[in-house]
This record gives sequence, structure tokens and C-alpha cells, in this order.
Amino acid sequence: MNQKDFDALLQDIIKDTTETLGLKGKEYGFGDRLHNFKTAAIHTKNTPEQALWGMAMKHLVSVEDLIEGRLENTRKNVREKIGDLRNYLILLEAVLEDTRALTD
Repeated sequence: MNQKDFDALLQDIIKDTTETLGLKGKEYGFGDRLHNFKTAAIHTKNTPEQALWGMAMKHLVSVEDLIEGRLENTRKNVREKIGDLRNYLILLEAVLEDTRALTD
């Protein structure tokens, strides 16, 4: 892949990520963008980070399924499955930042 194609791919990924996180934030946020993870932590007697990571495992397995050939390597599958995991990693960074801000 040449640099021009990579840059175009990157810009498309950034656009999709921004749109998805924006839409999901409206759907799940309820005034606190991390509400679901904090509430799940209460229910599971874990930290928000642990709750999020548990939810992210489904997406990690989907990426593994892509790599191992259990899911077809289509543009749609790759964008969706890797995008889901990428979004959870971004949300994990936000949870860790939020946790650190509470202790500072």
C-alpha cells in the first residue's frame, strides 16, 4: 500500500470512528459519556475499566475470527470488527483518564 492510499484509508477510518462514537455517545451517554461502563462496574462489582474490558472481549474475539478466517475478510467485516475494537480502546483511554482525574 502506498502512502497516498494509506492516508486516504486513515482519513476514512477517522471519519467513521468520529461518527460512530458520536452516535453511540448520544445513545448511551445520559449526560456522562462513560455511564454504561460505570453502571456495569457497579453491577459486576468491578471497576469501570474492568467492565469495559469485559465488553470489549466480544470485539477482540471478532477480530481474532477475522484473522483466523472464521469471518470473511470483506471490507465491511474488517471495518466493522476492527472499528468496534478500536472504539472500545478509545473508550478505555477515556475511562482511564476519567479515573485518573477523580484521583488527582
